[in-house]
Amino acid sequence: MLLCGPSGSGKSLLAARSGLPVLRLDDFYKEGDDPTLPLVAGSSDIDWDHPGSWDADTAVAAIVELCRTGRTKIPVYDLSLSARTGEEAVDLGPTPLFIAEGIFAAEIVTRCRELGVLADALCLSRGPVRTFRRRFLRDLREGRKSVPFLLRRGWRLMRLERSIVARQTALGAHACDKDEALTRLGAAASHRPTATPAA
Repeated sequence: MLLCGPSGSGKSLLAARSGLPVLRLDDFYKEGDDPTLPLVAGSSDIDWDHPGSWDADTAVAAIVELCRTGRTKIPVYDLSLSARTGEEAVDLGPTPLFIAEGIFAAEIVTRCRELGVLADALCLSRGPVRTFRRRFLRDLREGRKSVPFLLRRGWRLMRLERSIVARQTALGAHACDKDEALTRLGAAASHRPTATPAA
């Protein structure tokens, strides 16, 4: 199960509530000294919301290995340091289904589908203002970046939220609120197909 949505939309909380094992796709960010990191247009800020700031190939390889063997090793990433600080093993045990969640999950929908490992892809949406508030308070509490950076990023993402959701749905994720997402997660866990509402 791929779970995407704008930063601050509640993906991690929803994934935790599902009761399914969770793969944090944020652990596949590139490190802060990587010369390929994109910048925000007209700024010296690194654009951590651009897919180019993320290692999609390594993330897909981990997902495929988890689907096929039930275990893999993943990097441990510290967002405040913009660096990988170690490695950890993930073991699904007997559970055949897990959630891979992160803001870039939609970027790998097609690849996961073609590789035969995709059960469903969901895009969580809560609305720009609500998401802005939740994201800022979370990032401030966790000390992810400096306050000026968080404010600049938050304002930019609030203005872009509708286009972010539109892009993620165009990439193959189904836009929904948390209640519908939990229903679809439950259906996938019990191997019951769910109908996608007409657009």
